[in-house]
Amino acid sequence: MELMSQDVLALPTVSEVLDLPVLRRGKPRVIAGASGLDRRVRWVHVAEIAEIGALLSGGELVLTTGIALSDEPAELVRYVDELAAAGACGLVVELVRRWRDRVPDALVDAAHRHDLPLVTLSEETRFVSVTEAVVARIRDAQLAELRATHAIHETFTALTTSGAEPASVLREASRILQRPVVLETMAHQVLAYDAAGQDPVAVLSDWSERSRSVVQSGRTAYDADREWLTTVVGARGDDWGRLVVLGPEPAHRHVVVAERAASALAVNRLVTRDRESLERQTHRTLITELLAGSVETADLAARAAGVGVPLDGPLVGIAVRPRTTTTPAPALETQQALRDLAEATALAARKAKLPVLVGVVDDLTVHAVVALPDTDVDAALHRLAADIRRSAALPLVVAVGTAVASISGARRTLTEAAQVAEAALHVDDGAREFHRLDDVRLRGLLHLLRGDERLTAFAERELGPILDNPRLLEALRALCRHGGNKSAAASSAHVSRTAYYGQLARVEQLLGVSLDSPESLVSLHVALLAWDMHRP
Repeated sequence: MELMSQDVLALPTVSEVLDLPVLRRGKPRVIAGASGLDRRVRWVHVAEIAEIGALLSGGELVLTTGIALSDEPAELVRYVDELAAAGACGLVVELVRRWRDRVPDALVDAAHRHDLPLVTLSEETRFVSVTEAVVARIRDAQLAELRATHAIHETFTALTTSGAEPASVLREASRILQRPVVLETMAHQVLAYDAAGQDPVAVLSDWSERSRSVVQSGRTAYDADREWLTTVVGARGDDWGRLVVLGPEPAHRHVVVAERAASALAVNRLVTRDRESLERQTHRTLITELLAGSVETADLAARAAGVGVPLDGPLVGIAVRPRTTTTPAPALETQQALRDLAEATALAARKAKLPVLVGVVDDLTVHAVVALPDTDVDAALHRLAADIRRSAALPLVVAVGTAVASISGARRTLTEAAQVAEAALHVDDGAREFHRLDDVRLRGLLHLLRGDERLTAFAERELGPILDNPRLLEALRALCRHGGNKSAAASSAHVSRTAYYGQLARVEQLLGVSLDSPESLVSLHVALLAWDMHRP
């Protein structure tokens, strides 16, 4: 549909004009063309001549007493034909002077044929009063529309200048329109939405298929069959999305809201392009809500499907972290590195044809939820992790949680992946493409417990007498690394056996234990690992 202009949308319909008091007093009766009562009245024209067509320009409601009309049926038909050809929106005949009880059948039949509203007035009516009332009605409607449009412009100007996020823009548009509003990509994937109180699952159900059936015609258009008002989102020749308002045929202010919201979104995209892509913002919101567990899983599943990530099968959480360096990077550089890492993760998943949500939820980690393939799960994860590592410009830790059957378990696998990634930072194993909980083993467990004061107290109690002696600590550490093999430990420490054995004897003396006891050696090894994690 070609959207109507503000002037047309502010005009009253024939039905509304007939409801004005000045016409109600004339006892109006629609005798033909009732289906055309929703036509807009641009003007009221009083005409007591038969050759009326040449005087009209469209949208006129013609008022007449009929005194100039012929009695010949052919002439009456020609009169109505000319009205219809000129675009008149209706004919009102006063039954006082020319005809008393009814108008001729030829007039009625011709009006029926053109769906032209034909109305009779059984009481004398001052036509000048009708004209005045309609003009006042048009003026008031246009003034109200102008005020509403001005308020809309002010609202979205404030949102634009404040750098409002897409969610805020859509929320305000939905509040004004009282209709669901959806922002999608040009590939028909949902980026953000506000359901206006309706069921989000129903709003987003089969979104991509429904959206593809609505062909865009011009920058802003309305599809009456599907009741979708759509407007393109983009700036500087870069159209990247479409704003969709769901609901019956829109009024002019609805169009204004949609177009101003689209402008605000386009400006936001230009401003934030160097900070984070809109897709990553959308994914980050979904992952945050998955981790918080504060939103119904059906809602989250529908929204994820809307962005092209069906989460209706086996899922696995993934956490990707840069390995820490001795010189911390500035906060802005760290954030940019994480955003680049998120884009690299998303790109790797697309190459592997794995549906994935990817977002930066905190200042340390890129989180992802991957929908697993039906077969060769490990092979797919290995390819994904390898591609992430190749795409990234820094050393990484990639951790994978335990697979879960549905979205209801997504929080558990995401949390596990983050914990494994954190523990894996302390596992010196750069050969692995990715780590699972089984891979971090004892170091991972101790790392997860590192904040427990009881673990620190255990380490201090086991190692207390040698904690201030780095040489003895390193001798014990070498022995633990080599599973109690003193010869191998001495060789790795680059110390003669005699000197090394002397150090071990001193350790046994100070700690009061036998290093030949497997239980003692295990206990001391655990204490050393815990102490290494505790110290600065």
